[in-house]
Parts: sequence; C-alpha cells; structure tokens
Amino acid sequence: MLKSKQLLQQFAKEYAKYTPANFKLKRALVVTKLSRYEFEQLRHPGLSKEQLEQKLRDRGTDVEMVLYLHNLHKDFERRVVQSFQDVGCEVKLSSRSSLSKDVMSWADVIVPVGGDGTFLLSAGRSSPLFALSQQKTPIVGFNSDPQHSEGRLMLPKHYTENPSDAVGRIKSGDFKWMHRSRIRTTFLGSNGEIPESTDLFRHTEVKMEQVNTEPEMLEKNMAYKYKAKMRRVLPYLALNEVFIGEHLSARVSHLQLVLDHQDVVNKTKCSGLCVSTGTGSTSWHTSINRITNSDVEHLLRSLPNSGSAEVLRLRENAEEIAHRYNQSLLFAPDDPRLCYSIREQICVGVWPSPKTFKERDFVQNVFVKSHCIDANLVIDGSISYPFNDGAKALLEVYPEDALLTIALD
Repeated sequence: MLKSKQLLQQFAKEYAKYTPANFKLKRALVVTKLSRYEFEQLRHPGLSKEQLEQKLRDRGTDVEMVLYLHNLHKDFERRVVQSFQDVGCEVKLSSRSSLSKDVMSWADVIVPVGGDGTFLLSAGRSSPLFALSQQKTPIVGFNSDPQHSEGRLMLPKHYTENPSDAVGRIKSGDFKWMHRSRIRTTFLGSNGEIPESTDLFRHTEVKMEQVNTEPEMLEKNMAYKYKAKMRRVLPYLALNEVFIGEHLSARVSHLQLVLDHQDVVNKTKCSGLCVSTGTGSTSWHTSINRITNSDVEHLLRSLPNSGSAEVLRLRENAEEIAHRYNQSLLFAPDDPRLCYSIREQICVGVWPSPKTFKERDFVQNVFVKSHCIDANLVIDGSISYPFNDGAKALLEVYPEDALLTIALD
C-alpha cells in the first residue's frame, strides 16, 4: 500500500504544473445520453415515428413518459452546449456509437450529459493506459435529470439548474482536480487468444483494435505462481467495479482467489465476485454489503439480554446504527486499494476453503481463476468477456490509470 501511495504522489507531481488556474478551455466534447426513446429507435430502425410509438403503446409502454424524459434530456443537453459556447468554447457532440479516441483526443474537456451510465461510458472509452508524462483529458459530468437519477459521478445537482455557473467556474479555473482510481484487468493464459467483448447496452461485439496482439511474457515468479505463459491487458479500465459470475444468476459461481499474491488459494461458491474502487463503493459495493434497520433489530433481538435497557436503547437507534455502518462501507475515489465482496457466499460443509476466508476485504490486487460453466467478467456493467472454467484474470490499480475529473464544491 505504501508503494502505491508513493506512486500516486509521484503521479500527482507530474500534474502539479497542470493546475486548474493554467487549464485552457477551448474545445469541449459533449457526450450525449442514449435515451430510452433513442434505444427503441435503434431496436426498430425500419419504423416511422408514428409506427414506433404505436408499437410501444401496444406493448404497454408509457410512451408519453418516454417522450417526456427524452425531450427533458435533449433540452438540458442544448443548455449545456450553449453554456460552453457562451464562454467562447468550440463544442462537438458525440453519442455512444460515434465516440472514438480521435474525437476524444480533440477535446480539452469531455462532458457527459445524462446520468452515471453516460459518465461511465465516457470514462470507459478514454484511452486506458497512460504514461506518467502524458496529459490526460479531464471529464466533468452534468446530471440531466436529478429527480430520476442520483448521478453520484456528476456535478452536484444544483448545477443542473445553472449549468452556466459550472462552465464559468471551469473556464476561470475555479475547481479542483480529482484522480479517480480505476481497475486494470489482465487475462493470464497459455495462448495468445483473447475473447471478443460485448457491449451489454447494444448487445454487439466490441472489436479489440486497442489490444496489443503480441504476447507479453510474465515475470518468472508470476508465471510460476499462476501457471501462465502470457498475459493480455484489456483495453477497458473499470471506474466502478469488475464483476465475475455466472451469466444465469440462479447458478452458483465457483471461483478461486489469490489475494495480494499470497500463497493461499481461497475457494468459494457464491453468487459472484464484485471488486470495487472507491468510486464504485457508493454503488454496487454498498448495495451488496449494506444492512437495513430490520437487520439491526433482528440482530439485537437475538442477544441473550435482548430485554435489557441497554439493548432496548440500541433498538431505538437501529436506523442510526444501520446508517453509520452503511457509511463505513464507502472509501475515497482516489484510494489505491480495491475492496472485493463475495455475494451470498455458501458457508456450509467444506465451503469456503479455508474457513477463515473473508467475504469482504481491502486488497492491493486480486487474482481470480474460474471454475464456472457460463460466466462473464463484466467491466462497469457495460463491457463483458466470457470467463469460464480455466480462465484467469489479475485485477490491479495503477496510479497512471487514474481518471482525471473536475470537482466543484
């Protein structure tokens, strides 16, 4: 952990001269949200507007609400574009299908407009592996509909009402940099093949042009430990989490884990593995591990002295206890550690092995070997790779992979 912090400090020094006050904003790339209405248009390209709406009505969809939300997003999108243009900024718009490395390298700032999904799309399409000397393109997101979306990755909700205020502060350098840690995923194996990934939102294959197809030999100690001859670094970094588990959620996921390159192989049967960053700790990580007021009350009732004045007082504060526990699950976006969580681990008979294997813990890296039948490794709930029996992956955090974002307030 000390080494990681030192690397992160070194990385920050490289950006010391790239201060907010010196940031020059001339070109902004606005990444547009794929609304539900646009998604339906993509699914039915041969239908006219009237035919599509009738088809949705026949299906039972609330077409008026779908159109309302679509127009709401588009109206706000135009306001954001106008706000950047008002400060003399050249603006380009890009969608999920047109977002490319070339258009992203053109911009001084990348501006996802929508919700966290649009932010994750923008982050995932940014060039994943940076040298320390390279200047990154920062990302700042606007929540287009805070009434229906929490938008934790976006700017505070009050900037939805006044996007021009946020743009003005960015233009004047009145902001702070935030480096969000991301997970680098490396496939380990005995051949040079890498499976095609799938974009889960479009159900289309994602070509691997960004992957270096030349085999890269492992260090001797790692090759010996994990019985691997080659490695492939995936071209996508996880800002929130990497999930590994059976495609059919009702099927048990059989996995082996090695934590921090230790000599212990942890064997588990569960409903899947979630490896989270500090950014992702507010999302699926918390959903998996959180407790409710009822959980606290049931636990207190099970105590031998459940009727004592002290326990009754604790039961009256069950909501506060649950809240404090759930808040303790969160950790900082720039934290160099990972936190793995085993979903619904089977704890009976020989499982897990060893019995001391924790369902959740902080680590520097995680090695995972699959004994699953029809499993996937999924990056940020969007990009999916097959991960079946014998597949191996190493999940790590590198300071140079951090996402550069703009923070206000």
